[in-house]
Amino acid sequence: MIYVTAINFTKGLVNLEEVGETIESDFNVPVKQQTVHMAVEKLYDTKRGQYHSTSILKELLYGFPSDATKTIGIFPFDLFIPILTFVFGEAQLDGKVAVVSTARLEQEFYGMPLNEMLFKRRLIKEVKHELGHTYGLVHCARNSCVMSLATNIGDVDRKGLLFCDNCRDALKLKLDQDSQKIVSVHLK
Repeated sequence: MIYVTAINFTKGLVNLEEVGETIESDFNVPVKQQTVHMAVEKLYDTKRGQYHSTSILKELLYGFPSDATKTIGIFPFDLFIPILTFVFGEAQLDGKVAVVSTARLEQEFYGMPLNEMLFKRRLIKEVKHELGHTYGLVHCARNSCVMSLATNIGDVDRKGLLFCDNCRDALKLKLDQDSQKIVSVHLK
């Protein structure tokens, strides 16, 4: 079970059902949606004006649902890790949790008018990308693959919505291994 978790949203363009349906279709894993309020004030860096994404991952782990295999948090504010100016998201490589920020996916961040369809495409790409990392996928050299590295919004827009053949095969292998682990746990 993958949880799609909206963190500290009061309003906005994020449709958890749409995100969940896409994940369920692409990953072939049941998805639940939830909205949580997380005390993130202590994770805010006043000098940078951003939130520390690794600390948000720790908070997601702390509240990890017992029936979940993965949790992807969707966060409305700008994120960073100390060695980078910003991140669109972060994930535990081959781990349980990931987070995506919507801040830099919105056209308004760049002084442009709202474009809801573009925002949704960007969000789906980054959610799939970060979830891919939780299944052990690394950055892909193919620019059209959803696992390609995005260091700016142009990179996000250029990459595709789908996994390339190699990444899709690696993901399928990992998903098959995970489902076998679940079956063996239930058989014990």
